[in-house]
Amino acid sequence: MWPPPNDADTLTRMRAAHERSSAALRVTVDPTRAEEAWGFAGRTLGRPVMTPGSPGWLRIAATEAGQQITTFWDGGRTAQQALPASIPRPALRAIHDHHHDGWDYRAELYDRVHARPLAATTVPRRLTGSPKRHWFQALRRSLCILATVSTDRRTIEQSYLDDVMPRMLGEPITTAAPAPWVTAHGDLHWANLCGPTLRVLDWEGWGLAPAGYDAATLHCHSLLIPTLAAQVRANFADVLSAETGRCAELAVIAEQLDAVHPGSSFDHTWLLRARATHLLGRPLPRRRAALKVSRVPL
Repeated sequence: MWPPPNDADTLTRMRAAHERSSAALRVTVDPTRAEEAWGFAGRTLGRPVMTPGSPGWLRIAATEAGQQITTFWDGGRTAQQALPASIPRPALRAIHDHHHDGWDYRAELYDRVHARPLAATTVPRRLTGSPKRHWFQALRRSLCILATVSTDRRTIEQSYLDDVMPRMLGEPITTAAPAPWVTAHGDLHWANLCGPTLRVLDWEGWGLAPAGYDAATLHCHSLLIPTLAAQVRANFADVLSAETGRCAELAVIAEQLDAVHPGSSFDHTWLLRARATHLLGRPLPRRRAALKVSRVPL
């Protein structure tokens, strides 16, 4: 989850779009729950809603007309169609698309998850709960099941990694060859994980990624809490200590460093660089490449 956008026009536009989508799907915002869950730069907005059947969650995504990134735009729908029910996640009930004033919107109505996200931000300084051994075991089972799902969707492109890894980490970059790719969640951080009962949220970016990508992503988002990072390493020791896991973690670090931009919440850059130095056995280049956002989630 991200802070609300600073732009008042975006706030107004997204809230109005959420109201239109609520009316179209015949749901109402839950008057007992005033929370809003914003995505990066106000591109998504989710709120708890009441439906004729049971409590739900209505999430809308927005993009300028005709500018959808298909992987993210269709992620929720394809996850509902392709992923087995044994992976604990909220079920998608309905989709509503509409266009308004030069913007395309997709509304997705989900079952409401009663377990709470374990963090309010993607890179937390503290968790809302303490994941136990059985929770990690359930997460590992879910990721193993997910890895067997056949798909041609891609969470990330090899061509992007070929560019970003030497650019952010310096050369040479050694990787396992051939590195296997498996189906991954693609955005496995603590704000997308619920507890004490495991539920995995936000499947818009799921698809093929280097083996170990999800475990590496979770570890890199844990670095501000050293004990939590150690817990992730312990529970995914076989994954992260393998050469494929090392390569996946370097890929995730490079991707996160590339995503740093002015005003970003990525205040753990120095920890990412330290971790990369440890994995590579050499320091990273001092000079940083130009800042940009190369892979922006919806």
